[in-house]
Amino acid sequence: MKIARFSREGAIAFGILDEDEREWVVLAGDPMYAGFDTTGERVKVTDAPLLAPVLPRSKVIGIGRNYREHAEEMGADAPEAPLMFLKPNTAVIGPNDAIVLPPQSERVEHEGELVVVIGRIGKDIAEESALDYVFGYTVGNDVTARDLQRADGQWARGKGFDTFCPLGPVIETEFDAASATIETRVNGEQRQSGRISDLIHGIPHLIAYASSVWTLLPGDVIMTGTPAGVGPLVAGDRVEVTVSGIGTLSNPVRAKA
Repeated sequence: MKIARFSREGAIAFGILDEDEREWVVLAGDPMYAGFDTTGERVKVTDAPLLAPVLPRSKVIGIGRNYREHAEEMGADAPEAPLMFLKPNTAVIGPNDAIVLPPQSERVEHEGELVVVIGRIGKDIAEESALDYVFGYTVGNDVTARDLQRADGQWARGKGFDTFCPLGPVIETEFDAASATIETRVNGEQRQSGRISDLIHGIPHLIAYASSVWTLLPGDVIMTGTPAGVGPLVAGDRVEVTVSGIGTLSNPVRAKA
């Protein structure tokens, strides 16, 4: 089931994509909290500008160097345990929103990722039951000011600017991670390509590990890591991240006005 959050008549609405993928079946509220009751209304996909499918109320959890080839291109060993960091929820934008290049940085890079959306409160979750806490999956771009990340020695600034966490286009509740692929393109040129099954630390382990540190809340998201091929973004670019079975997240890039 594909769930969208979109703009409708000046308000925010939620919908489920119908079988022919032409209309959204409008829901009575946010399905994460209000369930899947419908209003009886339908909205054409072409008439519903998509927003970020989830706006984390608490936290965006990032995972660093979770593909071996990406760790190698960063000149680092693959971590024995998940390498976690946080991005503020003010970094979140939706499909077609602009990634804004901060003047403080001379090297902003894309990092296409699969994103896990948490649907239940959980703390110290057992790995065997971790998937029971998942509401669904979406696509993300862990945009990074690489020069600032390296200069600071910690990652809060380099990964935390406004617009540095595009999410979308939808949440998919029936996702097969074992067979899924991920690809990032900039201006139509492939930059990254990988398989979700190549994650060093798999999704259940990431959920269990993160919950050993923080209480996970509904709407929290875990960005699972990026494959090799990260590269620069400049004003005028368009970056697209595709995860098979979910869709494509597309964002333009512009300089700060």
